[in-house]
Amino acid sequence: MSGPLLRLVDVCKSYGAVQALWNVSFDVAAGEVVGLVGDNGAGKSTTAKIIAGALTADSGSVMFDGEARRWGSPREAHGAGIEMLYQDMGLAPELSVAANMYLGRELRLNGPLGRLGILDRAAMAKGAEGALRELHVNVPSGDYPAADLSGGQRQAVAIGKSFMWTKRLLLLDEPTNHLGTSGTREALDLIRRLRDHGAGVVFISHTIPYVLDVCDRIVVLWQGHVAAVMSSREATVEHVVAEITGSRAAMHSGPRG
Repeated sequence: MSGPLLRLVDVCKSYGAVQALWNVSFDVAAGEVVGLVGDNGAGKSTTAKIIAGALTADSGSVMFDGEARRWGSPREAHGAGIEMLYQDMGLAPELSVAANMYLGRELRLNGPLGRLGILDRAAMAKGAEGALRELHVNVPSGDYPAADLSGGQRQAVAIGKSFMWTKRLLLLDEPTNHLGTSGTREALDLIRRLRDHGAGVVFISHTIPYVLDVCDRIVVLWQGHVAAVMSSREATVEHVVAEITGSRAAMHSGPRG
């Protein structure tokens, strides 16, 4: 494949009289982490949901693998290789690590027992452990209860699950929220490993130092449009915050809702 893995071109979205997005354009390459930042209401969640198929743009294009796509549902986007991980992690604490990673995609035993709905728990535990090992995620075992994991381990399992089923493009919505120092370090290290495995990653966060630390490029949304796209190597916290707050936005113009 030549060109970016994902490209948004002039994407617009409104809710009645409120213009949530206005001509949003940016791209994400395979093996790249792109930070998507902005103040509350800037359009980050709307943009991510359009990419993930939970919302449909009013106009503009979502290009994936070089083709214009118009997802009818998150399932269609997921089938193409896009997964969105929300802030609540989406784990069932009463289930094991393996059961969480195969939730909704459970493996059944071969033969009559499988036809009766009996699950192949050993195969799921082995598959989960292999997927997490590939990303160097350290959890006790596939049979270990998710409720007994640390916050960082639960986040790592949630991200590992997303990678196991897509390995293309992951949208991570505030993955370091509610994590301590150790858990945050584990999550950021894991995002780097996703990039090393060739996945494209969109990292949504309000914590600018983390964005600068782990991202290759940063897309700043301000009042529903792209205020800036910058290399993280050349950006500073002060520069990014100025774009987020609109301090450097005098040159920008566009519809307001």
